[in-house]
Amino acid sequence: MNDTAGERDVMNYDVAIVGAGPAGLACALRLRQLQPERSVCIVEKAASLGAHSLSGAVLDPVALDALVPDWRSAPPPVCVPVQHDEFRLLSARGSIRLPTPPQQRNHGYFIVSLSQLVPWLGAKAEAAGVDIFTGFAGASALFDDTGAVCGVRLGDMGRVRGDTPDGTEGPHFTLGAELHAPVTLFAEGCRGSISKQLIARYKLDANRSAPTFALGLKELWQLPAGRGTPGLVQHTIGWPMPSDTFGGGFIYHLQNDQVYIGLVVGLDYADPLFQPFEAFQQLKHHPSLRALLAGGEPLSYGARSIAAGGAQALPCMEMPGALLIGDAAGTLDAARIKGIHQAMRSGMLAAEHLAAHHSVVGYDAAWRASAGGRALHKVRNIKPGFKRGLWLGLANAALETVVGGRTPWTLQHKANDATLRRLDQTAPPDTSVHGAPAAERSLAPRDRTAAVYLAATAHDEHQPVHLHVADTSICADRCAREFGNPCTRFCPAAVYEILTGEDGKRRLQINAANCVHCKACDIKDPYRLITWTTPEGGSGPNYQNL
Repeated sequence: MNDTAGERDVMNYDVAIVGAGPAGLACALRLRQLQPERSVCIVEKAASLGAHSLSGAVLDPVALDALVPDWRSAPPPVCVPVQHDEFRLLSARGSIRLPTPPQQRNHGYFIVSLSQLVPWLGAKAEAAGVDIFTGFAGASALFDDTGAVCGVRLGDMGRVRGDTPDGTEGPHFTLGAELHAPVTLFAEGCRGSISKQLIARYKLDANRSAPTFALGLKELWQLPAGRGTPGLVQHTIGWPMPSDTFGGGFIYHLQNDQVYIGLVVGLDYADPLFQPFEAFQQLKHHPSLRALLAGGEPLSYGARSIAAGGAQALPCMEMPGALLIGDAAGTLDAARIKGIHQAMRSGMLAAEHLAAHHSVVGYDAAWRASAGGRALHKVRNIKPGFKRGLWLGLANAALETVVGGRTPWTLQHKANDATLRRLDQTAPPDTSVHGAPAAERSLAPRDRTAAVYLAATAHDEHQPVHLHVADTSICADRCAREFGNPCTRFCPAAVYEILTGEDGKRRLQINAANCVHCKACDIKDPYRLITWTTPEGGSGPNYQNL
């Protein structure tokens, strides 16, 4: 049903969902399975389902088995059964095989492409009667007179023709529509722009640990014929990460001599000169990986922030009229490096709760008591245990694994924007941790600009810049002196540059068209000046088989 509110179109649904990722789609499909009479819609900022979806990704099928029991008879396009696990400690020139931790044993799981799983799941949701609108970004929540969420306003869309004297398209935008619903679910993924505002408005993070995040960088490679090992899952720790920085690499072998390779870096790192993208490229130049990739071709690239805070950082997931589900809340199991099944569990439980109780009240407690919530509690101390270094982190992880998470304490996180050391507290750069020397850049892509090309990202030049910096004078002066402009280093897409003019003055340049929507800048900026907002719907990366 459509109405008009002023100049805006209004669409009314029983349930509105923001974000067509695993959580949002699983929730919508489960709702229609349980209550086919209930009208459900999803809005998604990507131009097509899966275009902005990125994960490792090894899938624990427990949630998919419950949602689509016969899925194995017609699986998603990329779905490779895991055959073998390896866990290695890397040094600069060699590696040592270690026992695979229980949390990273993947027997019975599947290597998948999230950008392919999402449209596959979306087709099932649409067949069940869910309305899915792609290319529409959620801009802000709507509130009724009581202060409860009552829907979402969509971003302003489309340029108006005829604005300029020659009749060509001008840079003005039409007003976006409004979605009205008694229940709105926010499934925006990690660091959702509306979810972040709602957490602050309703104080959903009161008495919780500060959230912590990681940045995942990933490439899809085509290897020379006969070099791949389908179903092999490899994880690495150690080099090229600094000893005080959480993170590790992954190599997942697909069919047809294709392989996923990536690096996960904890965004609680302390060195302002550290560059995650450079560390990723250096990982690819490790002797074992360079031998694997030599002669191959990178096909796709992407980067995405990961909500790694776990149980202690999980905000209250319910508020008047709305729920947070999936990584919008932070349901990912960082110890297992798995979030897809947890997001689906969260969405399905939300659907079941709404069907049973016709209210959002009680969902937060239901999640924490569920299998997904219990899994997070069991491993709550593993990620924060690495803040004192790799070896103490491994020892703590072993202890937590042996006792099944029943230690009588809960370790806390520190906000990622408060962990950087100042330059005067930082040792001079060491090329072993600050990026591969130019002579070792034999593997493409050789820089961030080339990598962005592989992400197929696109933002119209006429749309407003979606990256807002509150005070650029701090960037040009104070931040340069204190931290060396870390935004130019942690951004994996060369969005931020410091330029010096002919007058010798420094200024920040924002290359917003490069943005791959990883949101690291919204998380790691030490002055909290940068705010990531949703760009024009349909803009952003176009991930292919990632």
